[in-house]
Amino acid sequence: MHQCLILAVTLSLTAAAGFTQVNYKRVTKVKILGFDWKNCGKPDAPAVLKDLSVSPDPISIPGDLTASASGSTSVELTAPLSVNVTLEKEVAGFWVKVPCLEELGSCHYKDGCDILNQLIPPGQDCPEPLHTYGLPCRCPFKAGSYSLPQSDFYLPHVDLPYWLTNGNYRVQGVLGMEGNELGCLKIALSLHSN
Repeated sequence: MHQCLILAVTLSLTAAAGFTQVNYKRVTKVKILGFDWKNCGKPDAPAVLKDLSVSPDPISIPGDLTASASGSTSVELTAPLSVNVTLEKEVAGFWVKVPCLEELGSCHYKDGCDILNQLIPPGQDCPEPLHTYGLPCRCPFKAGSYSLPQSDFYLPHVDLPYWLTNGNYRVQGVLGMEGNELGCLKIALSLHSN
């Protein structure tokens, strides 16, 4: 679902922008390799990401990214829209859950809509290319299908939390509203920075 992608990217950008008080380190180059995703919700989940394509592999930060996505929601997504994130890192062949450290890691976010409003205040246009394609970037997200055609993005330098080191990671995000699970997305990737 495009809203899940927006929320996942937004939470990632929140971390990258230093939204919280975590100690960050400046890295000159980050490479993301083997980016993969899949839905992990129930077969009849209301919110589903149908397609997500990103290139190149590896993704370089800073650097250019090409992405397309499509998805749908059968219900309107309104505040409060909870997001439960589980972040795991592979250590010596075992997957270890990364705890929630100052709102980053395996955390529960009570309202993803509030986070979106802080990043893109109401009344401000949605960033490109969402604006060009008439795609929403804040709640409420109306029931329906959403599609982002193949689009080019520039990914700027980022400051990473000191504990987000090189390695293999898995992220699971569960979207919920009024105690009901709406959708689930799993992402796997390898992170390499210098």
